[in-house]
Amino acid sequence: MADVERPNALTVTGAHNGAIMASCLVEVDESSAVVRLTGVLDAAGAEVVRGALLARLADRPGPVVADVTGLRVVDPAGRRVFADIRREVADWPAADLLLCDPAVAASAHPDPALDGVPAWPTLDGALAAVAATPLAAVLTAELAPAVEAARQARELVTTGCARWGMPTLTDPACIAITELVNNVVAHAQTPMTVRLAPQETTLHLAVRDHSPLRPTFAGISPPNRAGGRGLLLIDTVTRRWGSSAVPDGKVVWCVLHPDDEPA
Repeated sequence: MADVERPNALTVTGAHNGAIMASCLVEVDESSAVVRLTGVLDAAGAEVVRGALLARLADRPGPVVADVTGLRVVDPAGRRVFADIRREVADWPAADLLLCDPAVAASAHPDPALDGVPAWPTLDGALAAVAATPLAAVLTAELAPAVEAARQARELVTTGCARWGMPTLTDPACIAITELVNNVVAHAQTPMTVRLAPQETTLHLAVRDHSPLRPTFAGISPPNRAGGRGLLLIDTVTRRWGSSAVPDGKVVWCVLHPDDEPA
């Protein structure tokens, strides 16, 4: 019999006054967009679930479906974690969080805790929404923390801007991706994933590495200070940028808009 690929599983337990109050099992299906959550979820376990879903979104382009069919949420804070995650990844390239939740079919009113997170009562419905996402409009490269990484990332950006009809964004996007990649090479010194995707008229870039050190921007560096201008360049050429912590590193992202560029 052929080997069957099994999902990765992570057990999340929350404790209160020394007693185990809740247990949630997170199963990542490596062959699909599905992450299954089963058991009981309270506020204590919500952060670990948040980390697991963010890690999956960072490592897989496209929407991720959190299947909560077998999950019982005992604290409203636990249910709010899904809306928090969706807001966190709103500017990542080609990332979104969907829910498979049978409760949406039984309720006549939207759950305010979900705050607009798309939800389907069946897994087939959620996966159909994933299949409708144009993942062809995503470019990804796995790069080593080496000097040539910035050049390879610029080539990816140039290809994407030409393919998606965004010529005015080529130069600023190359500046932004160069600084993002060089920060990894100089500081994180870990392998990285470079990803870019269009979203309507904007271009979304992200670099995911495996260092917990997040960039901080304190404005313009003094003239006598060496370095420290990379984030200023990113702040100058992009409409917005930021960073998100994931369990084994971070994602630094930025968004560029053609209206911000000179004609």
